[in-house]
Order: sequence, then structure tokens, then C-alpha cells
Amino acid sequence: MPNVVVYYTDNCPYCRMVKAFLDRRGVPYRAINAGTDRQAAREMIERSNQYGVPVTLVDGEVIIGYDTKRLGELFGTDQTETALDVVIVGAGPAGLTAGVYCARKGLKTLLVSTTIGGQALESWAIENYMGFRMIKGDELMQRFEEHVRSQNIRLELDRVTGVAREGDRFSVTTEGGQTYSATALIIASGKHPRELGVADEKKFLGRGLSVCATCDGPLFKDKHVAVIGGGNFAVQMAIELAGLATRVELIVRSELKADDVNLARLAEKKNINTLKGYEIAALHGDAFLSGITIREKATGKETRLELDGVFVDIGWLPNTEFLTGLVELNPKAEVVVDENCHTNVPGVYAAGDVTSINSDQIIIAAGEGAKAALEAYAWVATH
Repeated sequence: MPNVVVYYTDNCPYCRMVKAFLDRRGVPYRAINAGTDRQAAREMIERSNQYGVPVTLVDGEVIIGYDTKRLGELFGTDQTETALDVVIVGAGPAGLTAGVYCARKGLKTLLVSTTIGGQALESWAIENYMGFRMIKGDELMQRFEEHVRSQNIRLELDRVTGVAREGDRFSVTTEGGQTYSATALIIASGKHPRELGVADEKKFLGRGLSVCATCDGPLFKDKHVAVIGGGNFAVQMAIELAGLATRVELIVRSELKADDVNLARLAEKKNINTLKGYEIAALHGDAFLSGITIREKATGKETRLELDGVFVDIGWLPNTEFLTGLVELNPKAEVVVDENCHTNVPGVYAAGDVTSINSDQIIIAAGEGAKAALEAYAWVATH
């Protein structure tokens, strides 16, 4: 067997997925917590040139993130049945809820997603989900996942690359080389973070620039960092990072748009400096990010900040690139649905943040997922 090492942090969902992938295939590995072991973190950064987890070493080969394609090439993919009643694309609150409802209706169901939990994983503190006064996003999604795994549902961690109509059925292809056939589809693929749109952004991603503070925050303990954004996610990110970093710069394009409860907590943090009316003009550094230039929108004046890390939350874009030509999308690239989660294609339903429904909330996504599942059941029952 190969020598396998996985560097992880406690709250990183992608790290759990790498370990679960290896566990399912009986691959022995050594897990090292880079969030609590400073020496291990330094070793990981030196070997991978990454300030982000997970990092997996396989006989010296460095695998960054949860790379299903490469892991599958090294350790094999699951051979599973491909003819199904329903394929659900996405495993956030909408997709997971849809899966449970489909399973309870006795449908042969498959969930395909690159992550389990979706955007909800990025929420440090959720205080508006009924039944919990306060719960972290990753903890809530773990409970969703536990519920799903108690049902007769297959869950594949893979990326959907294409969906097509073939006669009275639908074909779903994945990055891992699988093809599935289903009577009905539920699109619950959620959204991905919006990019800054500045030079060298891809170069520094994972090298001081991060979109997942839940995963990478522990690597920046006692460092100087910035958070870009002014919504609830960004403000919560700044608050949590303030407990790890020595100083946090919260850089906001216009005004803060977070809820009052988050703004009150923000005001209590003495090591957060809020800069309003600024945009990012440039990223600086050699192998790793070492600073940024911010531009004051009103005057055009530019200021350089020396930093160890930057966390970005400036909005989200729908994951619909694999749907081109299949269903109707609105100008925002969201899936257009009616009040019952129907798309313009019979047998295809959509739920959650990927749709044209207003309000991106966990509780709304879960409810829409349940509706989509019930509509899919009615379609399968008559076809």
C-alpha cells in the first residue's frame, strides 16, 4: 500500500471528505492536524506551497484539496448501479432534504456533489434555523448528513460536468468518469464564491488568499489578515478570525449589510478595523501573498497593506454551467422555477440557492428541497 498522509483542520468539511474517501476504500493513512500543530502546519506549507487544507501526500505526490479525479485515479472509483429513479445534483440543505424525502417515498435515489453541506458550511453561527438557538453551519450540515445516511440513499462525492435529455430519461455525467440515467432530476447545486477580479488571484488562491475561513482560519493564528466583504458571511468571518489573528482588516466596498446582531458583535471586537468605501486594486507577493493595495472609491487614493492572509466573501454565483441548453436560466444564470420547483423541462426540478426564488436562507432551501422531491416523486410515479 502507498504511504498516505492527510493534513487537515478540525472544522474543514473537505478534509473529512478526503478521509471518508480513503476509509471507504480501506486505504491506511496518517492524519495530521495542521490547525493545532504549528510544526505540522509549517511542514505542510513547505511541501505543498499551500496555506490551505486539505493537503494529501501519496508516496510524495502532493494532492491539493478534495480532488476526486486524482484520488479516483490512484485508489479507484466505486462501481455502482447507474439506472435510477432520481438523481439530485448538490448536497447542501436543499439537496440533502430532497434526498431524504425521495428515499422515504421509496425512490431509487442518488446524490452527487463535490461537497456535503454547500454554502451552509461557511456559516460560523446560525441563529435563525428553527429548533436551534445557535448552531455552527458545519455542525448543522453534519446533522443533515447523518439523517441522509440513515436512509437508503447513495451519495457520491463527484463533480457533475454535464446533463442531457435522452428520450424519456436524463443522462448525468461526472468528472470522475461516471454516467447515470434517471427518470427525474433535481438540481440543487447551489452557488460558488464570486472572484475579486484582480490580477494574480488564481496564483495566490491557497497561498494566502482563501474563500473558506472555516477550513483555513486556524493556519493564520497570531497573524495579520483581511476579510473582503460587508454581508453577514463576511462579518461573521471577521468576528471569528478576530479570535485567532492578532488583527483583522474588514474591507467593505460600500456599507456594511449584515444583520444588527452581527454588527453589535463586530463593534465589540477591538482588533477589527473596518474600512468602508474601498475596493481591492492589487495583490502582492512572491510564492505567497504578502499584501494588498486598496483603492478609496471616492478619491481614487491607493494604500498598500502588508498582510499574511486575505479571506474573500463578496457574493456568490450559481453553479449552472453544466446545465447549458437543458433548462431556462435567468440573466443571473439562476434556474427559473415556478412555485412548485418545476423548471421549463418536465421531469427536471430545482431547489435552493441555485434557483430564481428570492432569499438565500438555509430554512428556505430545505423547504424547497422537500417540495422538489415530492414533485419528482409524482413524476416518477406516472412515468
